[in-house]
Amino acid sequence: MADWKDTQRTQSNFGSVPRAGGDLAGTTFDAGLRSHMLKIYNYMCSGVLLTGIVAMLAASTGLAYAFASGPLMWIVALAPLGFILAMNFGLNKMSQSTLQILFWSFATVMGLSMSTIFLVFTGESIALTFFATAGAFAGLSLWGYTTKKDLSGMGTFLIMGVVGLLIAMILNFFLQSGTLAFVISAIGVLVFAGLTAYDTQRLKNEYQYLRGTEFAGKAVIMGATSLYLDFVNMFMFLLNFLGSRE
Repeated sequence: MADWKDTQRTQSNFGSVPRAGGDLAGTTFDAGLRSHMLKIYNYMCSGVLLTGIVAMLAASTGLAYAFASGPLMWIVALAPLGFILAMNFGLNKMSQSTLQILFWSFATVMGLSMSTIFLVFTGESIALTFFATAGAFAGLSLWGYTTKKDLSGMGTFLIMGVVGLLIAMILNFFLQSGTLAFVISAIGVLVFAGLTAYDTQRLKNEYQYLRGTEFAGKAVIMGATSLYLDFVNMFMFLLNFLGSRE
């Protein structure tokens, strides 16, 4: 699955959490940070849930067959990219409510696109892979949030990995090599595992510059989109790597 990553990945790490102002200021900052990150996770989890529901409904009603080939296949495959581009390039001009609509629309279209996995993989392997991804994501995100190690240096390397994956996937679309597909899936899991930890730390560090600003609400939605994409792509690569086919 192609990765429609948002442009916020190119931002640099903002540094450590400020503690100036004494314990009271630090406590207030920590409470605000936890609230900010909780909002991001709530959006992200709700988006994943919506995508899953739409995918299962499309598969159960037979719509997935229409998305598996023909013009509709390209529409649902490319539509997520359109939403991501619109959210990023129109971010400063859009209201928060407009950005919310785009996020939910994006999650819905992703569900339609992903409904075809039910035509390829068994329901049991999809469920097992989903819970395995959820567990890995939770652990990696927690590590990214709590580690004292600066992960900003990973950003450029991981983005290069994403670009390399996209090129390899396009190449394998013509080659149809099973070995190359296996390698792509294995590397994809590792790349998006790293991005999960990196993005979590990036979003945490950015809060000190966002708190109290009008942009904070928009940043929650864009942050949720980043983590959503990390989760979904890690799930898809892991499914291709381990999933049992029909």
